[in-house]
Amino acid sequence: MLRLSSPAEWVAPLTPLISLAILPLGPMFFPRAYVVFLFIYFTGFLYQQLNHVYKFYLTSNRIKQSIRRWNNLSKHITEKDEITKDPQPNTRFIINMEEELVFQEPRYTHAFVIPNYSEPEALLKDTIERLASHRYATSHYVIILAMEASEEGWAEKGKRIEEHFKDRFNGFYITGHPSNIPGEYRGKGSNVNYAVRNACAEMIDQGYDRQEIFLTIMDSDAAIPELYMLEVELALNRSDDPHYTICAPPIFFSRNSHEVPAAVRMTDITWAALVMSNLSNADGLCVPCSNYSLSFILADRVGYWDVDADAIGEDMHMWLKCFFKTDGHARTAPIFVPINLTNVQCDGYMANIHARYVQARRHFQGVADLGYTLRNMMVCYKNRKVQKGLLDYNMATSGFNHKLSACSVIMEAHMIPASSGWLMFAAVPLMQIILFPPFPWLSFLTPTTNTLITSDFFYNLWIVVRVITVFLPIPLFGTLAIYEYLHRFIDREFYNKPVEESRTWRNISDYASLPVAAWLFLTLPSTIACVKRLMHGEDAYVVGAKVFNQETDKERLS
Repeated sequence: MLRLSSPAEWVAPLTPLISLAILPLGPMFFPRAYVVFLFIYFTGFLYQQLNHVYKFYLTSNRIKQSIRRWNNLSKHITEKDEITKDPQPNTRFIINMEEELVFQEPRYTHAFVIPNYSEPEALLKDTIERLASHRYATSHYVIILAMEASEEGWAEKGKRIEEHFKDRFNGFYITGHPSNIPGEYRGKGSNVNYAVRNACAEMIDQGYDRQEIFLTIMDSDAAIPELYMLEVELALNRSDDPHYTICAPPIFFSRNSHEVPAAVRMTDITWAALVMSNLSNADGLCVPCSNYSLSFILADRVGYWDVDADAIGEDMHMWLKCFFKTDGHARTAPIFVPINLTNVQCDGYMANIHARYVQARRHFQGVADLGYTLRNMMVCYKNRKVQKGLLDYNMATSGFNHKLSACSVIMEAHMIPASSGWLMFAAVPLMQIILFPPFPWLSFLTPTTNTLITSDFFYNLWIVVRVITVFLPIPLFGTLAIYEYLHRFIDREFYNKPVEESRTWRNISDYASLPVAAWLFLTLPSTIACVKRLMHGEDAYVVGAKVFNQETDKERLS
């Protein structure tokens, strides 16, 4: 209960508890105040969702533009054999009058941190093979294979993978994160923290320039295309301060999506769409998801990755840590290149559903970042008139309004899932039954004590609330309609998949699983994660189940 000593830590558990409590209590004891609350909540939710549709539309267009530019560049290189054999640094290809894509030798050394635990060896080799196929892998890429020492045979497995890619990278480092380190919570964050600290120290000892090391933290199943690294280099070159720039790409699920249940497929599609929408946030306040790039300088100056249980959402937590530790100076550069991931998959329909639920439970343990954000906001409010960086006195900082914007992004990410599912599905039907029962034996109030009936204003407001709820799902369907076209475009234009291997009109039936998927993989796990903040003890970290078939994964190594 020590963590509940701060008022900021009570927000997460109280969000679903209050949402559930007011479902029956609101109509029975304070119906007028309750209907005003529902009007404000649903109107705000509808506006927020419409805003997300607009931002997702912007992101989808930018992704398509990036892919078209890459395809034009690839076609140009293919047509000129001499460039294919010996690409010249700083060669520029004008794609159109407004955009220019630069193909040049990387300025930085890119270290790819691949945390893994008991992942199929073939999957890890496939992930690294995609990086090895990049033009500058041998001169500018370093692999940091972050193993867990608790995995039996980890050292031998790492050595086999290193030998498999001998001489194909500029460096290859294997770390074995020890288990049961005092104060550490097992997970991706603690593994990454150990790997970066040890591997980068060894790199610097061997002569690498710490100013030029950029880290890309990635999932073990992430298919990172060469275009992503090209866009990262361009973003860093455009940045006023590349060492305080965090690069965040969208996530995409297309590698095994046809092999998992529709509910799992639709959950990950919705998740990916939310991440894509987030990338079009203003002022560089985009939270990365799963895969991201940042400088070693930034990681070192903020004290690397936190390793306690409250930092289990390693991607969001590290972004928040960088943001607050630099007083808002660190910002995100969105990279509009999709990173293809695998859906959670295991043998058996119900086993697959359960595995995705377990993954959702783990994802929503990141609700701890809500308390972390609010605690830092309290500090920022107290120091709002003092504009100085926490690390460098001469470093430019952001205003308090930007910190409020960042806080709103985190509150939305964690409070909406834990409340919207209950209120959207149950608030109006339950209030209708309590205040306007279909049968006399269900009556709790008499007409004279029903305060909605006795007031024209509140009764009309209740009618408006009911009308608004009809429109609440429309933004989601708008987002998914945009996504359907985007998914087909990425599959066919970027991964060169044939039509039959992408989504088709037959996948319309997937949408029937949305209500179940929303409740099972969003509302329920987020509610449980919030309420468990009241309890002592932590859940065990469970790695998502994956099945990898090297013969059937025929994507282009892009």
